[in-house]
Amino acid sequence: MTTHTATTPKQNHRIAQYWALTKPRVTQLAVFCAVIGMFLATDGMPDWRVVVAATLGIWLLAGAAFAVNCLAEREIDARMARTARRPLATGEISPGQTMLFSAIIGGAGMWVLYTLVNPLTMWLTFVTFVGYAVIYTMILKPATPQNIVIGGLSGAMPPALGWAAVANDVPMQAWLLVLIIFIWTPPHFWALAMYRRDDYARSGLPMLPVTHGLPFTQFHVWLYSIALAATTLLPFAVKMSGLIYLVSAIALDTVFLWYGWRIYRHYTDLIARKAFAYSILYLALLFGALLVDHYFKF
Repeated sequence: MTTHTATTPKQNHRIAQYWALTKPRVTQLAVFCAVIGMFLATDGMPDWRVVVAATLGIWLLAGAAFAVNCLAEREIDARMARTARRPLATGEISPGQTMLFSAIIGGAGMWVLYTLVNPLTMWLTFVTFVGYAVIYTMILKPATPQNIVIGGLSGAMPPALGWAAVANDVPMQAWLLVLIIFIWTPPHFWALAMYRRDDYARSGLPMLPVTHGLPFTQFHVWLYSIALAATTLLPFAVKMSGLIYLVSAIALDTVFLWYGWRIYRHYTDLIARKAFAYSILYLALLFGALLVDHYFKF
């Protein structure tokens, strides 16, 4: 008689469902920005043990926050084509299972950050968890079309969390990185909301394209695109970065501004879809340029 230790397809499916609760693609970008913050926090190379522990802890708490987000929005998700197949929306995972899962990975993340990194990082990450899972998801998002603007601060925090993990401090330079993501969030998310406006109308959420119409949203995407381009020049202006970053930021901003102008003056759903996709690549490349510039500054 043989014993089979490999997981079954059913077990693999269940693991994939719990993995989906953490919104892995969004989590990856957030954790990437946190890791960049870790490397920018020191002139040399950060302690790899701190980097690994902080990355794990931030990932776990971010995943816990996204699981709570899925729980709070399960009925909304079920009404939207983009999210209807999420495990809570389909009923494949129950609210109780989700709460237990979020508590376990969130608690594990807090333990990792407190014991293996530092208390400051744990508390900042916990406040970010509350800001996203409770204040943004449960209070702001269903209440105001400015939800993504006001609630964007929690999503912008990863660079500060990473900086705190290595330096046990959050100086002005870290907050500049937070500001960049904060300004980036509205045009990034509104691009999605515009070409998914019918989905959001069915959801009942007061998203800007639904409550104020496309022309109003298009104009605000253009305004935020200009503000973002100006904000990304601040690291160079305060001598936090050098020419590599400056050239990279100008090139990336030029494309972002082009998309913003196309959305404002020549809107189509295809342009908004492409702008949304580019905005994700934009943020990753911008922070990557900061990292390269940090070690090869001239």
